[in-house]
Amino acid sequence: MSRIVSVWLPRWPIYRFLAAQTISSAGKPVDPERPFVLAIPATGGLRIAAMNEAAEIAGIVIGDPVADARAKADSLQVRAADSSADDAALRRLALWATRYTSTASPWNEANGADGFFLDIEGAAHLFGGEESLLADLAGRLDRFGLPARLAVAATPGMAWALSHFAAAPRSILPSGDEAAALSAMPIEALRLAPDTRALLRRLGFKSVGALLDKPRAPFAARFSDKLLRRLDQALGRSDEPLIPVTAPPVYHSLNYLLEPIASQQAILARACRLMRNLVHVLARDEVGARALKLSLYGIDGAVETIDIGLTSPTRSVPHVARLIELKLDAFAATQDFGFGFEAIGLAVTRAEPMPGRQNELNVAPEGSQSFQDDAERHAVLIDTLQQRLGPDRVRQFEAVPRHIPEHAETLIAINDETLQNWPLKEQQTPPLLLLPKAEPTEVTALIPEGPPRRFRWRGVTYDITGAQGPERIADEWWHALPPYSPPQAGEEKGGGLTRDYYLVEDGEGHRFWLYREGLYGRETAAPRWFVHGLFA
Repeated sequence: MSRIVSVWLPRWPIYRFLAAQTISSAGKPVDPERPFVLAIPATGGLRIAAMNEAAEIAGIVIGDPVADARAKADSLQVRAADSSADDAALRRLALWATRYTSTASPWNEANGADGFFLDIEGAAHLFGGEESLLADLAGRLDRFGLPARLAVAATPGMAWALSHFAAAPRSILPSGDEAAALSAMPIEALRLAPDTRALLRRLGFKSVGALLDKPRAPFAARFSDKLLRRLDQALGRSDEPLIPVTAPPVYHSLNYLLEPIASQQAILARACRLMRNLVHVLARDEVGARALKLSLYGIDGAVETIDIGLTSPTRSVPHVARLIELKLDAFAATQDFGFGFEAIGLAVTRAEPMPGRQNELNVAPEGSQSFQDDAERHAVLIDTLQQRLGPDRVRQFEAVPRHIPEHAETLIAINDETLQNWPLKEQQTPPLLLLPKAEPTEVTALIPEGPPRRFRWRGVTYDITGAQGPERIADEWWHALPPYSPPQAGEEKGGGLTRDYYLVEDGEGHRFWLYREGLYGRETAAPRWFVHGLFA
């Protein structure tokens, strides 16, 4: 079994509102010392959803109509509840709690939506044991103005029950003692729906212990399957998977600082140290990092995360450090580092195979070492451009299985698969410059279907000293609209026409890519000429 921490934040909506409150329309903030409630719309009007201690002392109960609550407490302060803001703040708090473990899971409505779970299996020893971890967590939450009840148990259900019903605000239950501890707790410890709890109490079942020794069949027939499932989850008989606030990292390194740091250079130095720690594990498993997440834990509870994507797997510390530096530059340009950060974490959120290779002696076959080095250099260049310009702004051309030149390429995002096709050597493919759109030109030829001898383009006349061609490219009739049909006698063909391409050179060495559109006498009576590209 795992070791799960349940963090319950009683009056969470109240504390969240007080921490984020703004000046009301009346010009006065909420006074936390006076009765204060949060209300939600319901049948018959507004009803109380949360309240502070002063309102509870005044006799107000959750679910009371606001009108009845005003009668119980003079000058009652009422504000609208905001469940979406409560949920978002709880997720941020759970993200902050990843300083203790990589698995933090906010509660859902079934658990109360006012707390979160932490899976601390294998992490408690970093804080001196479970008791020390709970003490550190409780102290930090208290400094945030969030009094909490904490419990550690082998299952989420048992930890939840302890955090709500144990006598002490912090409790630790050894594995194997779940049944004994749960039997003394009320039915509410099983996280059941209100109607199910009410029915059980009418039947005389007031504690969980009254259910443990009873036959299961009558309960399965009378109640929904949730009753027995909740009981089995608390006792560890069935699994209760947690949904982490962020994807669990493949590899993770965390550094707790004795003194907060707030300079970009210090953050970068710590991040490099964390990456060096990860390199040993990555090399051992013959994998490389494809995506990383840098987490900066502020002393005020805020968490800043920086995501770093890579074009191909890497274990290069200098390369990762350069990308982190670029991200920190962008971060610092928009906001400051506040009061500093007390912990820094670096996680590999995506890893891919990266077999080890010889770096000191070139024992690979001829050409294979340089191929890998070239690919790595291209990946470094692409990663740097993506960090500066954005991942969607760096693209490359990819060949398309079409033979019309302007349709034969398309721009695609660069990733590890397209990187494999990145040109490793300069290749001269005609033409060096393809015009975005072929431009009409006036051509003089000795015969209608012969090569050009002179042409005029953009106001300049060029005398051709040499021509190579033609290279015939027929119309892609299967892409034409309407469907292709052979031209009838005396009419020109509809849709695209056949092209005859020529590579021509003038007396000054300028080379052009020209084509004649339409077959003379068969597709058109007057073929047209176009300049489509330049070679030199």
